[in-house]
Amino acid sequence: MKKKLGQLAATSICGNDISSSCLYVSGISILYAGQYAWISLLMVSLVLFLFRRIYGEVVGALPLNGGAYNALLNTTKKSTASFAASLTVLSYMATAVISASEAIKYAHGLWGAIPVMYATIFLLLVFMGLVILGIGESSKVATIIFLFHLGSLVLLCGFCLYFFFQSGFQVLSANFKTPVVGSIPNALFFGFAAAMLGISGFESSANYVEEQKKGVFPKTLRNMWIIVTVFNPLIAFLALAIIPMSVIHAHGETLLSHMGMLAGGSWLSYLISIDAALVLSGAVLTSFVGVGGLVERMALDRILPKFLIKKNKRGSTYFIAITFFLLCSSILFITRGNLAELAGVYTIAFLGVMILFGLGNLLLKINRRKLPRPERATWSAVIVAIFGVGIAVLGNITLNPHYLQIFLDYLIPTLVIVGFMLFRIRILKVALFFLDYITPDKNSIFREWNSEIKRTIRRINDQQFVFFTNHDDVATLNRVLRYITANEHTRRLKIVSVLAPDEKLTELFKQDIEMLDRSWPSIEIELVEEYGEFCPQKIKELSKKWQIPTNYMFIGSPGQDFPYELWELGEVRLII
Repeated sequence: MKKKLGQLAATSICGNDISSSCLYVSGISILYAGQYAWISLLMVSLVLFLFRRIYGEVVGALPLNGGAYNALLNTTKKSTASFAASLTVLSYMATAVISASEAIKYAHGLWGAIPVMYATIFLLLVFMGLVILGIGESSKVATIIFLFHLGSLVLLCGFCLYFFFQSGFQVLSANFKTPVVGSIPNALFFGFAAAMLGISGFESSANYVEEQKKGVFPKTLRNMWIIVTVFNPLIAFLALAIIPMSVIHAHGETLLSHMGMLAGGSWLSYLISIDAALVLSGAVLTSFVGVGGLVERMALDRILPKFLIKKNKRGSTYFIAITFFLLCSSILFITRGNLAELAGVYTIAFLGVMILFGLGNLLLKINRRKLPRPERATWSAVIVAIFGVGIAVLGNITLNPHYLQIFLDYLIPTLVIVGFMLFRIRILKVALFFLDYITPDKNSIFREWNSEIKRTIRRINDQQFVFFTNHDDVATLNRVLRYITANEHTRRLKIVSVLAPDEKLTELFKQDIEMLDRSWPSIEIELVEEYGEFCPQKIKELSKKWQIPTNYMFIGSPGQDFPYELWELGEVRLII
């Protein structure tokens, strides 16, 4: 049995990403909010507090890898879920490349002989190898980095507090008297928008929830929220307390290193630089692990090519890791290491994922009301959280209007690839029509192309799907068929009713199935009477017997009295 991650290991993987934000978010928020930056950072903490319940409710109800993709896949159309997945992949790609590059730049500052471009690729290669070795090995490295980082932050804050009380309140007082650009509300708005980038990584835990022990996921959310709430505002306040505003602006990118130099000397400055290089490297690992869980789920659902889910002896999807490494490396070469434009992709993609997850929560409340869940976010909390992230998107686009164009430049090719997989049957049929139109005489080359396209369509449509029914009425089953034809490539559906040994299907139910079979000539419907108990073991048994993966099996939303949790059923999907 695959070993699951405990609280520390699971928190470390996503925590390295979100906790690395203190290296840059304090300087950025001070740039826009001035002496009120710590308030902007506390506002971000409030929004994140609301998202704790939002994520807790959705993942508690649907404890499968995929994050926002999984939330939307089980509550709305597959195409909408695929859009969320595309944003998430873009966010991970930008995070990995930026974090790897910044980590090497910190290392280059300590040792100038390091070649930034090639060392960045080497760092990406190292973490690709770690992920291929398995998530257990990855988590050990992540835990060491995470604990070292937290220790470095505590040490830095301690020295800065001591220096502050020793030197007095003169710098703090002078900074608070500095006029802000525009008005205070304006400063808080733009400071908040910029500071929202400091919660990147919060969404990552939901993308590898299946690798976590039961009950660990909500603890990872709590731990990340505590880190953001304590360190980000505190570091911003301490910077204002010991460093004049003009100096803060001059050292925005290396603010913590400068604070270490001032409060503790060169040794503390070097320690913070080493810590920065390590924790930013940890954020690269977060991206590899997060994208692995998400892309595996997308490939299982036939949104991405199936070869990606091939696993090695350690159970790692090595093709995903290799492909992600190649994509990240190609971006480095295309941009020649100048990654300023990736900030636009990172900003809008990440915040877009947060908004879509909030929308997934609302759809869960509407479409899956009966589905059991360990906690619930109130409607007002979800709406306020979505509004808060929306404000951050608006603020970032206002500050950097070109971000939107850059984001679209990366998003559109991604959507083209995903869109082809989603609508490939229609695209292939259009290709058939085009071939018939331009080659009415059907010469040998075009005949072969025609035959190959038809074989491909048949092969795709031959995948059989299963719907488990508890004697649903004909209207409900009709909705099931509408969903399947709109979202899946198939012409074959098994409608399975699991019966007790002394139970039989009614003639009326059998007649309903026959009527549906006539009403849906494009789908071959097979009614199966299966005796036994509907349970995880029965699903696994039928999956093995029929050679149908569990993620091609559907059920209606179970009620509160359902004896099993959804994660126990494997990757069975909810469609009504």
